[in-house]
Amino acid sequence: MKVPLADLRSQYLAIKPEIDSAIQSILDSSQFILGKAVSAFEEGFAAAHHAKHCIGVGSGTDSLHAALWATDIKEGDAVITTPFTFIATVEAISLTGARPLLVDIDPATYTMNPSALERLLSSKKSDNLSGVKIRAIVPVHLYGQAAQMDAIGDIAKRHGLAIIEDACQSHLATYGGKFVGNFGVAACFSFYPGKNLGAYGEAGAVITDYDALATKIRQLRDHGQVEKYKHAFWGHNYRMDGIQGAVLGVKLKYLEKWTTRRRQIAGFYKKMLEGIGDIILPFESPKARHVYHLFVIRTKKRSGLQKFLAEKEIGTALHYPIPLHFQEAYKHLGYRPGDFPVSESAAEECISLPLYPEMTDDQAEYVAASVKSFFRK
Repeated sequence: MKVPLADLRSQYLAIKPEIDSAIQSILDSSQFILGKAVSAFEEGFAAAHHAKHCIGVGSGTDSLHAALWATDIKEGDAVITTPFTFIATVEAISLTGARPLLVDIDPATYTMNPSALERLLSSKKSDNLSGVKIRAIVPVHLYGQAAQMDAIGDIAKRHGLAIIEDACQSHLATYGGKFVGNFGVAACFSFYPGKNLGAYGEAGAVITDYDALATKIRQLRDHGQVEKYKHAFWGHNYRMDGIQGAVLGVKLKYLEKWTTRRRQIAGFYKKMLEGIGDIILPFESPKARHVYHLFVIRTKKRSGLQKFLAEKEIGTALHYPIPLHFQEAYKHLGYRPGDFPVSESAAEECISLPLYPEMTDDQAEYVAASVKSFFRK
């Protein structure tokens, strides 16, 4: 049996008439950039997360950069995040001219460790704090699980720091009963095709409850325009395509249903793989609703397991095998091996198993049985 890591085609086929009609409407109206379809999606996505504003942009990276830029993060500032995330999180900080500061992750959730954050902010001797003004924290809601926002929020408030949530993998995730996107000044989302809510190309969004910030981001995404050819300041081209807005508008109606199915499959995996080999299964905080963008297990036998599953035609991936402080692009930050031991260990052991809403029970059972078979051998 062949089981891909994700199956975008099966999802498209399940809603093909609606998708085709939505795309055709854009072709008929010729509203290829922004337009009514994007506006309608923005309204729906904001409502889904109980937020006041949603600003559609061209990608998740765009959303992160625009949110930081609009918050006036600039050269000479520093922004704190983790080394265990996709590089776009840190790239967005670099694009503002600010310096990324890294703190380790919690070993259970793989999200920012509040204790490590507090230690960094309380340090008076760290070389990483010399000559910079820390302005913001970017917690990453990784794999679909929200970071520990009660503790992080308390720390940010005491130190006078803005929170910009990286929710690129966590559409509809909650913490303490609140949707992600409601813990800081803004939250950033990606609609890369493989995400829980995926476009048919690149797309992203920022949500916020702050009117002035929403206005500024809308202007930033469109070259700083107040109205056509009137530029209040210089910005960028971060506009969402009309076709992506139309596709996302259709798919948004199914997101809760798809999320429920993801959680169902994750629950099945956990039941089947509990106590197998040295596997560490995903932890779900009792305060959080994990939306399982990825189902990531840990094992010291990762290489052998990945090869074995490939022979069984089961797709896997590594999210993420090289922590950011080991990347060539960020060696200049001066971190050394051992600075973030939890991130470094996770990078060596994490492997993502197939999980997508259209996955059948038979496919899930085949994946679980294959993993068990590897460890029994």
